[in-house]
Amino acid sequence: MSVEVFLTSILQGLILAFVAYGVMIPFRILDFPDLTAEGAYPLGGAVCASYLLIGGSPIVATLLGALAAGIMATGTAFAHLRLKVNTLLAGIILSTMVYSVNLRLMGKPNLALFNHTTLYGENWQHNVLLLLGFLLLTILPLFLFLKTEAGLRLRAVGFNPLFMQRQNISVARYTYLGLFIAGCFSGISGSLMVQYQSYMDIGMGVGIVIHALAALMIGEALLGTKKLTHQLAAPLVGALVYQQIQGFALSLGLAPTDLKFFTGALVLIVIGLRRAVEARSA
Repeated sequence: MSVEVFLTSILQGLILAFVAYGVMIPFRILDFPDLTAEGAYPLGGAVCASYLLIGGSPIVATLLGALAAGIMATGTAFAHLRLKVNTLLAGIILSTMVYSVNLRLMGKPNLALFNHTTLYGENWQHNVLLLLGFLLLTILPLFLFLKTEAGLRLRAVGFNPLFMQRQNISVARYTYLGLFIAGCFSGISGSLMVQYQSYMDIGMGVGIVIHALAALMIGEALLGTKKLTHQLAAPLVGALVYQQIQGFALSLGLAPTDLKFFTGALVLIVIGLRRAVEARSA
């Protein structure tokens, strides 16, 4: 694997880490199987790109992308909690609806940002520090929040919602909150990716949940999930390792069109190995 591929994989891994957190929060903290990231990720990118095209600030564009994706994720919560739609189906429906929203925002299937100012520079070290800074500014507050009373309630809602209802604690409120935070993470990832590649494509989010799940599972396999710090570090570590695996696969001659098959197979292998280890230790 060349140095260029290695460095590119690190940058892409740091960006993927955000959407991996967007998947980890509903799946692991809320116990809410959800595919909203499939729509929140491109929505964040579409909002970011549209704002940059009118001369907006890259930082504001990134924040707007995150906010839009967070609001979209609360739509999934509403569909499940109020309309009693299955969690997975609710995410699929919202992602399908957002596809039309993205086209309306963009005005066409793709937007080029080559002549517009973004957060990234020519220097690789600058870009890495930028992404690490964004991760620090999002993961640290999340960690501190999960240690508060409200954060403990959020985790408890995922662990035992019936018990929380008996304690007169609103499960719906914390579900909305958790999905909003998850959506914001996915939206940040989409915004950062659009600025990194200098264009936005309407099909950008296809398969992103599988990539994020692969990263999450790899991180959990390496670090475990017994401690909160390990659970919060798993998406970042997993995303970095996963992107290096993909870069290595490409350097061996795997065609880019085969990556989705490769990713799906990798997820199945990780799940199978995890089940085997759990069965052996039981």
